[in-house]
Amino acid sequence: MIKMSKIDPKLKKLSWIISAASAIAIILFGVLIFWGTSTFDEVVFLAIIAAVFPPAILTYVDYRWKRAIDEHLPDLFRSIVQAQETGMTLPQALEEAAKRDYGPLTVELGKMTTQISWGTSFEEALLAFGKRVDTVLVQRVVPMIIEASRSGGHVEKVFDPTGKFIQTTLLLDKERRTQTRPYIAIIYVAFLVFLFTIILLFKSFFVNLEQLPSHGTTVMAPEDMKRMFFHMTTIQAFFGGLVAGKMGEGTVIAGLKHCLIMMLCGYLALKIFM
Repeated sequence: MIKMSKIDPKLKKLSWIISAASAIAIILFGVLIFWGTSTFDEVVFLAIIAAVFPPAILTYVDYRWKRAIDEHLPDLFRSIVQAQETGMTLPQALEEAAKRDYGPLTVELGKMTTQISWGTSFEEALLAFGKRVDTVLVQRVVPMIIEASRSGGHVEKVFDPTGKFIQTTLLLDKERRTQTRPYIAIIYVAFLVFLFTIILLFKSFFVNLEQLPSHGTTVMAPEDMKRMFFHMTTIQAFFGGLVAGKMGEGTVIAGLKHCLIMMLCGYLALKIFM
């Protein structure tokens, strides 16, 4: 299981730069050594994997971390409401809530309460918290908390319906992921059917073309067909993975992990059966 942790945006940018540089270096090496051979295709494939793998892992870990943050927000709001009902102020309620376990959100709350204890104002610490976490829900919640703190009074009347709204938003997002899961499965099944079809055609038909009389026409060699099928498989896997990410999680970048899975499955299938 991949540990949920925050990925710094600078680290993600650096991973893209290093991955792209590595891919270019691999391709240049392939051009110098393997240009014009079937091995060059595999070198390009390795370059694509090198370009996609680190960003895909970091994006997935960061997505898991942000989703865990959002899923614990309703629990945080309920704790704040319960603490305020005992007569605590909003900063005191947040400090009390930070003592409970909210997964990765607990660490961020601890940082915020530490800043407040060092003399940072409540609003500044809250804004810093929103900047660190940077999820859509947190960006919506932080201004509301600040305005509630400024207005005073019974702010628990604001937090209670807001917590319910966040819970409803999370349920809708979960329902969307559940409804799109069959379509992602269809993309994988279509790719597997594509693999099965080209392997079956190659082994039962194309591999015997050289034995047929050409009658003056050019017959493609089996090795050339292998290369063509390899190109088609890689393209199908890459763009199919991007579509799966867009459908499942709403972003194309989230599809990089699907690209990796399908590209590696396609490569192994062609290597084993062709």
